Amino acid sequence: MPMTNGGGMKQEEIWDADTAQRYDTPGIGMFAPEVLEPTVDRLAELAGDGQALEFAIGTGRVAVPLAERGVPVTGIELSSPMLDRLRTKVDEATIPVIVGDMSTAVAPGRYTLVYLVYNTISNLLTQAEQVECFRNAARHLTPGGRFVIELWVPELRKLPPGQQAMVWHSEPGYIGLDTYDVLHQHVVSHHFTFDESRQARLSRSPHRYIWPSELDLMAQLAGFELESRHADWIGSEFTAESRSHVSVYRLPPGSTR
Repeated sequence: MPMTNGGGMKQEEIWDADTAQRYDTPGIGMFAPEVLEPTVDRLAELAGDGQALEFAIGTGRVAVPLAERGVPVTGIELSSPMLDRLRTKVDEATIPVIVGDMSTAVAPGRYTLVYLVYNTISNLLTQAEQVECFRNAARHLTPGGRFVIELWVPELRKLPPGQQAMVWHSEPGYIGLDTYDVLHQHVVSHHFTFDESRQARLSRSPHRYIWPSELDLMAQLAGFELESRHADWIGSEFTAESRSHVSVYRLPPGSTR
């Protein structure tokens, strides 16, 4: 069944050909060297001499430079347009990809590292699907293998009582606004881009937000132990004021999953 939220948005409609075309921003944004290089450095370190599996590989923002470091990378991806974009960069022999949902799709082989970056686990819109994502990661890992998640911290402290929307980012030509459904733990991110004209472009994406403690319980249900949590990829301390985190979960070395 296609995943939707209360607003009726389907994931295949969000990650369409138009989004895939606009996703890559070489040298800036998520593709800026100061963002991408620490991510790849850390993942290469965690993969060691083994293979890595990326859930929701997208257009290969992380997978391509990680493979260029010599780490064998396989991907799982639900969106065909995003995968088409990846194929303009590397072929199937270089980075094989399984088309499917990251909570259920199975990739061949066993891996020392499974990773899920830039908030993507929140694209799964129920708690049950998010738990299954952890279990799917565990199924793919060797004993002692690691599952890495990069995720934002819900900013509900900034939401005044009775207000459902909050601007989380503003810069020339762009406003990011989130609307919260705290009863169902859902948030819809609204991205407004504009220029000097009177017209603006809106794109939206639904998410189910997860507190770090809830994420840890999901990991425990799948047999993982929390190995480390930092505020970013360079290892900054995670505090009550951190807006995101990079959490590393590990299967026990003697695990038979």
